[in-house]
Amino acid sequence: MADWKTATPSADAFKDRVILVTGAGQGIGAAAAVELAKFGATVILLGRNEKKLSRTYDAIEAVGGAQPAAIPMDLAKIGEAELNQLGVLIQKEFGRLDGILHCANGFNHLSPLSNQKLDEWVEMFRVNVAAPFAMTRALFPLLEKSPDAAVLVLGETHAFEPNAYWGGFSVTKSAQKNWIEIAASEWDKLANVRINLLVPGPIQSPFRLATHPAELKDTLPVTEAILPAILYWLGGASVGQSGQTLFFQEK
Repeated sequence: MADWKTATPSADAFKDRVILVTGAGQGIGAAAAVELAKFGATVILLGRNEKKLSRTYDAIEAVGGAQPAAIPMDLAKIGEAELNQLGVLIQKEFGRLDGILHCANGFNHLSPLSNQKLDEWVEMFRVNVAAPFAMTRALFPLLEKSPDAAVLVLGETHAFEPNAYWGGFSVTKSAQKNWIEIAASEWDKLANVRINLLVPGPIQSPFRLATHPAELKDTLPVTEAILPAILYWLGGASVGQSGQTLFFQEK
């Protein structure tokens, strides 16, 4: 295996590939969408905030990437009909789908379990696990037709290091690993489709700032540090590697 943490793809590594990125309005999702476009991908931007998606859209155009698509969608509220329509739209507009990068992150606040509400847990479970699963399932017919399709889910350190006050967020993020391993097992006869979990660790991002406001930002890797790893696991270099949990930083 190449050093996936620092690997650099060829300039046209994602030429003719269509990649869907959730959580594309900010942070790692936005940075990854622009980077994928730099290497030739046509990127479908998905997020709940239209203004943030527009900024990512403009950033892709500014680097000379293929014209992206922006689809406002709230993963906490979508249902089967919206997901099925998403598949129809992608088929109509692009005719293919070669990968999904799940960056959307459901988080409410840090608090003791005694203060956390049922609705908060349900919403985080929808965004972090149920919606990514259902979206991947709805789009699987497109992925299955691709000669080389990859699904990459961004995980979170607290799924593996449960601590006080992380409650429902930690619990829902921990469920990602089981879903991914089950999916990889069920897809093991399909050489052209793979799914993996990538855990960035502490890294400069809006989420990290929200959960650790007093932390010195300069002590963390910049957002762009994770991009080579993302491109490796979405690109052709990772063919045949599925069902893995990958830690960008040592635990």
